[in-house]
Formats: sequence, C-alpha cells, structure tokens
Amino acid sequence: METVRTKYIGELRTEALHVRSGNKIVTDAPIDNQGRGEFFSPTDLLATALGSCMLTIMGISARTHGFDIDGTDVKITKIMGTNPRRVVEVLVELTFPHNHYSAKERKLLELAAKECPVANSLHPDLKQNIIFKYKD
Repeated sequence: METVRTKYIGELRTEALHVRSGNKIVTDAPIDNQGRGEFFSPTDLLATALGSCMLTIMGISARTHGFDIDGTDVKITKIMGTNPRRVVEVLVELTFPHNHYSAKERKLLELAAKECPVANSLHPDLKQNIIFKYKD
C-alpha cells in the first residue's frame, strides 16, 4: 500500500497526503530558491525527519528501559551547499528536560539517536552534528 501521495499545486508548492491518516503537508520552495518560504521546504522536511526520528527512537528506548524523555526538544539547523544544491550538514541539538538520567540511560539515549532509521538512510557525506544537552 502506498504511503504518501503528493501533488504539485503550483507556485512552487506541493501538497502531500499521508494515505493512512489523511493528514496533509504543504511544502514551499525556500526564499533563496525562488519560493516564498511560507511552508516547510522539502529540505526542511528532511532535517525535520531526522530530528523527529531521533526523538521517536529515543522515546522507544526510554520506554523499553522504564524511563521517559517527555519534554525533550530538538533544535535543527540545516546547512545548504551548492554544486549540486543539497543539504551538506544538519546540526541537531537535543535538550532534555532534566539532568537526572543515569550514565546507562544517557548512553542508551545517545546510541538510539545516532541509530535512528532516518540517520542511517542519509548519505554518509551529509554531516550529522549531534549535541546532547541535559538541563540542570
């Protein structure tokens, strides 16, 4: 069964339909590439997918081991390159809500983030700079 159906809706925009749920995402070309930058660009979604995947896999690991990461957030910075135009680096800054994780729990979280399916699907030339911050 298909996963996503996407349609070009004009003005450098697309509308993607998640077939199972019916949810939609609109994309827009970025300002630096002839767009209006009013929605996520396709490359923004690539960076977003990486951060969301890391949070999801860390959540699964935490649940499996009897703790949670509720309130954890991720700040993502996407760096574009040229010739060809592409994402060359993604800075992923994960901030955890507290500093009460054991050394074992931290290790589990950090390994889970780095082994998420999106991270493993990206080309090895795309630099993934991952920073883990634990609030006091």
